[in-house]
Amino acid sequence: QVKLVESGGGLVQAGGSLRLSCAASGRTFNNYAMGWFRQAPGKEREFVAGIRWSSDTRYADSVKGRFTISRDNAKNVYLQMNSLKPEDTAVYYCAADASGSGFPGKYEYWGQGTQVTVSS
Repeated sequence: QVKLVESGGGLVQAGGSLRLSCAASGRTFNNYAMGWFRQAPGKEREFVAGIRWSSDTRYADSVKGRFTISRDNAKNVYLQMNSLKPEDTAVYYCAADASGSGFPGKYEYWGQGTQVTVSS
């Protein structure tokens, strides 16, 4: 059974930083693309960042230059978030794409999400 577990969310003041982690288990994620998405109250879920097995990355325009996605092996993915803004407040989800594309991707596996709240 595939399982993705996010951690690292919390409350931070504007301008601060957080690092989200995603631990994958249940199978080998070699060649998978991994992504981070977020959903704010009353809004649709949106793509934040993605990373392919080749380490190619892609970011939403709203987070370019502030967020960095990385992976250290086939099972751990991170999202370093700097210069956080109140509009970054959302539930952040980790997801896995078996096709390897990532962007655009077909994300079949999802974590339960972790709350990020940025106060002004």
